[in-house]
Amino acid sequence: MGKIAFLFAGQGAQYAGMAKSLYESSSAARTILDEAERLRPGTLELCFTGTKEQLSLTENTQPCLMAVDCACDAALREAGVRPDGLAGFSLGELAALASGGMLPFREAFTLTVTRAELMARCARRFDSGMIAVLRLPDDTVEAICRETNAYPVNYNCPGQVVCALLKSDFPAFTEAVQAAGGRALPLAVGGGFHSPFMREAAEGLRAYADTLTFRDSAVPLYANATNRPYTAAQAAALLSAQVESPVRWAELIRLMQADGYTAFVELGAGKTLGGLMAKIGGAQIVAHVEDAESLAETFAML
Repeated sequence: MGKIAFLFAGQGAQYAGMAKSLYESSSAARTILDEAERLRPGTLELCFTGTKEQLSLTENTQPCLMAVDCACDAALREAGVRPDGLAGFSLGELAALASGGMLPFREAFTLTVTRAELMARCARRFDSGMIAVLRLPDDTVEAICRETNAYPVNYNCPGQVVCALLKSDFPAFTEAVQAAGGRALPLAVGGGFHSPFMREAAEGLRAYADTLTFRDSAVPLYANATNRPYTAAQAAALLSAQVESPVRWAELIRLMQADGYTAFVELGAGKTLGGLMAKIGGAQIVAHVEDAESLAETFAML
């Protein structure tokens, strides 16, 4: 087997009951989640019993998912599995920072809370959202975006691009996608992320990140903004750029594969990244950890 990559899940996969079985079965996961609760009281209740409406609020979604990502990471490491490299999809990149030791968990979590509040503020200012476009080539989606005031923001896998746009433009955008032979699926997220709608959030995050002291990651951590490994000196700029720039996930994964990664373990709620891996192809092993059962299955597989 080649190198193992840990991939940290992003926003949109949240659900009530996240990481509850890991909290009950893994002391390492429990330590992470208890620290998140100490730093932001109410986080555990949201993770374990929050309503769909509560968990869909960006200011709640991001801290909860980041804590769950890190709890899954801690549980897998406690079981004896270590990564050779890291990447996180959007929000997941902040969990990857903590996993790689670029920031202590408490600082990475507080950074996440700040990011969530800044992005939620932008989302309230611009009544925007995101739509996944399926079954169309990237260049066709880009052309539709130019014609409908939308932005292609997540290049997830072949035949799947997520776009950010004002909700008032949803009908015209959806009609254009369907006319081109594609399918348009609105996503359960709180705003038009990774687009110019988030410009003020990016600026605010940069100002906050500049107050932190980053260390180089213990293993290569591939940045969404560049698809190349982080350095500590770049961290604040890369985190800021990520908020308002497209995530070219398929390209990032292919670059990791070119660097020798063959096993990819998704950490966090859901199996979204594993589903994208199946469409990107090229991996020998694709696994995930989100609860006690999947932890045992992934440990046995690896």
